[in-house]
Amino acid sequence: MNNLQLAIHFFLQLAAILLFCRLVGAAAARLGQPQVVAEMIAGVLLGPSLFGLLLPELQAWLFPWDKTQTLRDTQSYLFPASQLGLALYMFIVGMEFRMDIIRKKLASSMAVSAAGMLAPFILGAALGWLFFHHTELFPKRTSLVEAMLFLGASMCITAFPMLARIIHFKGLNGTTMGTVAIGAGAIDDATAWCLLAVVLASFDDNWFHAVQNIGGGIAYVAVTLALIRPLLAKFQCHLLQGQSLSEAGLVVCLALMALGAWATDTLGLHAVFGAFVMGAAMPRGVVTKDLISRVQPLTLALLLPLFFTYSGLNTKIGLLNNSTLWILCIAVLAAAILGKGVACWLAARATGISNREAMGIGVLMNARGLMELIIINIGLQRGIISESLFAILVIMAVVTTLMASPIFDRLVTPSLSPSTPNSPDNPPPPLQPNLNLN
Repeated sequence: MNNLQLAIHFFLQLAAILLFCRLVGAAAARLGQPQVVAEMIAGVLLGPSLFGLLLPELQAWLFPWDKTQTLRDTQSYLFPASQLGLALYMFIVGMEFRMDIIRKKLASSMAVSAAGMLAPFILGAALGWLFFHHTELFPKRTSLVEAMLFLGASMCITAFPMLARIIHFKGLNGTTMGTVAIGAGAIDDATAWCLLAVVLASFDDNWFHAVQNIGGGIAYVAVTLALIRPLLAKFQCHLLQGQSLSEAGLVVCLALMALGAWATDTLGLHAVFGAFVMGAAMPRGVVTKDLISRVQPLTLALLLPLFFTYSGLNTKIGLLNNSTLWILCIAVLAAAILGKGVACWLAARATGISNREAMGIGVLMNARGLMELIIINIGLQRGIISESLFAILVIMAVVTTLMASPIFDRLVTPSLSPSTPNSPDNPPPPLQPNLNLN
């Protein structure tokens, strides 16, 4: 294909992805699942696991892939577009992030975070040791320490963006349950990214790289929040036209998001980290309200589904072709649930939180979602894990995310006050601009 043919084919892919994601979303909505969860599933179904299994020739025509990378293919368009969607989504999450709420229950958040890090990391590292010595799930280049650290970090991840949306959707903003969960989720994901930086540095045999990653990340956060945020607050009047964000203001904010994503990507961290922190630095009020209202619809409807599809195209569940691999998959899933959900529930109870709220925190923290897909995609692209282990971890991410909403509704929602609405048809009055979970 030449460039024009590739561009034309990309539009066909885009139409197929968007329509299929909405079709799966309509079915998922009947089961109480948000659209973003449906897109995770749709991405896997569009890949070789189902579409490629049932109609291999059609799937190969719609999503051509040159394994040798000697020829350009349409997935080379999907990847940058998916990364843009991901960065914009995390930019939105950063704008919704509220430190004032987290400070109210910082001690409980720290306790839940510690439990939600240590228990799954230990279990994940133990599985990493087992897989390294007794399976071929890690490529030969991956060392034992790297295998244990990577699998441990993968278990520690919480679906922080999805967590924020579920908390808003359920009307938990400002509650003990919502506050502790969002605080612990933020701390856990930040720590998991640091662990990933260590794994990547070890894999490249360059420990200076790890220092650069972590030190550069801390410096980026400090500069963004201590310098850029107050400057934006001081000069935000120049971003406005009357009582709304001007076109020039929109461009400036999006350019800052792109620069933040570029900075952390250059430092060796992922672009989503820079986009999230830059979102947190945006002036609250008219600026964030208008930014969210303008950026969110296109991001959620058009760009984010591309990331899930790109991940799904790399997921080959068919590689789990024997009972041993499926047993290992079940072991990973069990370790993920015990290490995250149960440990966070017990930690919340130990800090004096009621059993109902503690169960809610455990259920919410157990969802891996989008963040898990990001970290394992990096692991696959860098050659740290095999395609089989990638498929196992995708299954774990999807299942733990699918569990969150129905288990929460069954165990926690019936105990909520009758005055607190919890249905999609009767959403709570938002503390932030009204954001549709779908």
